[in-house]
Amino acid sequence: MTQQIIENIHAALATVSDPELHRPLPDLGMIESVTFEKGAAVVTILLTISGCPMRDRLKSDVHAAISKVDGVKEITLNFGVMNEEQRNNVKKILHGGVEKFIPFAQPDSLTRVIGIASGKGGVGKSSLTVNLAVAAVARGLKVGILDADVYGHSIPRLMNLVGQRPTAIDQTFIPLESYGVKVVSMEMFKPDRADPVAYRGPMLHKVLEQLLSDAYWGDLDLLLLDLPPGTGDIAISLGQLIPASEILVVTTPQVAAAEIAERAGRIAHQLKQHIVGVVENMSDIECPHCGEAISLFGSGGGLETAKRLSTLVGADVPLLAAVPFDPALRIGGDDGLPIVLSKPESHSAVAIYSVVDQLMKQRKSLVGVPLSLHT
Repeated sequence: MTQQIIENIHAALATVSDPELHRPLPDLGMIESVTFEKGAAVVTILLTISGCPMRDRLKSDVHAAISKVDGVKEITLNFGVMNEEQRNNVKKILHGGVEKFIPFAQPDSLTRVIGIASGKGGVGKSSLTVNLAVAAVARGLKVGILDADVYGHSIPRLMNLVGQRPTAIDQTFIPLESYGVKVVSMEMFKPDRADPVAYRGPMLHKVLEQLLSDAYWGDLDLLLLDLPPGTGDIAISLGQLIPASEILVVTTPQVAAAEIAERAGRIAHQLKQHIVGVVENMSDIECPHCGEAISLFGSGGGLETAKRLSTLVGADVPLLAAVPFDPALRIGGDDGLPIVLSKPESHSAVAIYSVVDQLMKQRKSLVGVPLSLHT
């Protein structure tokens, strides 16, 4: 009878997953021992690191699972810490038994990688990135954001993650999660978030490579990269590190801005990346008094950018949406609450959801992906 209850406890523990790694505890080797005597169960759990931030959540989940086992009247949970060999085994499990690599660059990767690009700064690219990510989660996708703007990173504030740091298992770290989106940013690794990043070209490539390979992203449907403005090192490195990545170009309604936004598309085209479309941000806003459209930043920039890029690539590059200028977007950025959650009925949020819906209809590009064909 005692042995049967112990087996039932092990079965219950198999239903509990690590809150960060999202793998069953037994698979990760986190169950050190289980004993049972006279209605009392004693379980020892091995944490991946000392001071694990998810210890309380893990304790609650394990206790809830064991309490459902018939015959268990008392539960004692003990926590230990994995040794180096056990941690190395966890890392092998997470990386499929191979050395570190960029999972999204593999031929069999099912994750769609889209870089959010712009010709210049100040077009609302980061705000659009976080809102697209949160909207995609609402549509049922598993989503991640990589804040690739090494110098001007702003994603942690926009995602309400200021001051938080990821859990690290030696050289592997677990992305933070907010609103169901996994997030990685250079800001999370600086001693002080106010410290500037003073990296030159070769270092930028290495930083992007490490953020992609050292993180345990898990299974993602979509990874969005908030790229720095312009056509510099990071934009080029993305095309080299993940050849099958795609580009979404963001511009403002000002026609003059279209000329600058076009450059972001041109560098993507040179790197043979698929341009999925254009989003015009800060578009017409409705006057609260008379209801007429107010063009604060001009008009026509999005269509002009889409037209220029269509001519460049010789195929249709659609204008996916014109997102109206909305003070709630700025407020949401400061407060870390995306507008697609705070005001889902607003014109801006509806436009952002429409972009996600159109992207979901588009198939992942096969450009750069080797096909296993035999003749």
